[in-house]
Amino acid sequence: MVAYRDRGLQYGDGLFETMRVRRRSIRLLEYHVDRLYDGCRRLMIQAPNERVLRSELLRIAAQRAEGVLKLIVTRGSGARGYRPSGRERCTRIAALYAVPRGSAAATLDPARVRLCKTPLGMNAALAGLKTLNRLDSVLARSEWDDARIWEGLMRDADQNIVCGTMSNLFLRQGSSLLTPVLDRCGVAGVMRRWVLEQASALGLRAVQRRIRWEDLGEAEEVFMSNAVVGLMSIGEIQNKTLRIRPPEHNTASRLRARLELL
Repeated sequence: MVAYRDRGLQYGDGLFETMRVRRRSIRLLEYHVDRLYDGCRRLMIQAPNERVLRSELLRIAAQRAEGVLKLIVTRGSGARGYRPSGRERCTRIAALYAVPRGSAAATLDPARVRLCKTPLGMNAALAGLKTLNRLDSVLARSEWDDARIWEGLMRDADQNIVCGTMSNLFLRQGSSLLTPVLDRCGVAGVMRRWVLEQASALGLRAVQRRIRWEDLGEAEEVFMSNAVVGLMSIGEIQNKTLRIRPPEHNTASRLRARLELL
């Protein structure tokens, strides 16, 4: 049971990782660990012992052949007030779930997405981190209940498209693979990192920059990524049908084939 004084509950003072369990192991575990410990360093949270944490995660993952493992790390319990004492001991919570329906992206037709009205709050100090403060995404995801829409695109205060409520965005234009730069807001997903590292092997030049609405219409291919789904091809955005590339020229399909080897 989480203590009522836990700073994760009181202030959202913590981080989380959502990991895909495949064949009783954790896909991209090293990337998740790297991001978690980088987040703890940036937030000045005393991180859990890495050897113990890895052992715990692998033991839990082994209970399911396929699943989703969520890890929450908070600063721990403390006195009332925003200022941490520096003496808190982190709390860690892990939960193992079945794979949600609709997460097998490789078997689905290109998905529909929409533009959200809720803007992302901008704070460079927190940009890229997967903190427990996800109210932007909660409000944005509450904007629709149409089961035909898979995801919603979120923009910053300057109307740049940054990410989805639960995913990162990629566009291919010729030999360039574009993704929004995450220097002011957004979460740097582990699958996003993996895709960027794979780009050169596919003959693509990875570019991180501001993305505008008009860029979507000019793209030859649009797809989105997260740790659970992997890669989801996008076929329609806000009732705008996109050009669909044949499978042999489809970057998302080529990436999914590589991902299946992990």
